[in-house]
Amino acid sequence: MSNLPEPVRVVQLPDGTFTYADHLPAPLQPGPQVVHQHIHQAPPDRTMQRIALGSGIGAGTVAAGVYFGPLLVGTLTAIAANLALLAFLAVALAWGVHTVVKSIGGPDGQQAAKTVARARRGRKGK
Repeated sequence: MSNLPEPVRVVQLPDGTFTYADHLPAPLQPGPQVVHQHIHQAPPDRTMQRIALGSGIGAGTVAAGVYFGPLLVGTLTAIAANLALLAFLAVALAWGVHTVVKSIGGPDGQQAAKTVARARRGRKGK
């Protein structure tokens, strides 16, 4: 019989009505209340993430910045490297064509090279 719940206590109030004893307000216990407050400091590597999350940016934005930031830097570096290689190839090919036309073209090729050189100098001065 130890597994049965306790019987419900019914008490009679001063005005003559009956009520359950568990509905009565608990008596006040005098004495100071002790509040334990624990203050934790975020580790330095997550402080900015916590600030960002606390300012309403959202976890998705922080995760996107962590994931796509290095990805964007890598992509821009690859694009810059490709453009530099293409510019180098364009300069090398132009120099090669100029040299071939000047050496093999005879008098017409030399005249064309001089004309191109004069046109370049004229454009640089403007």
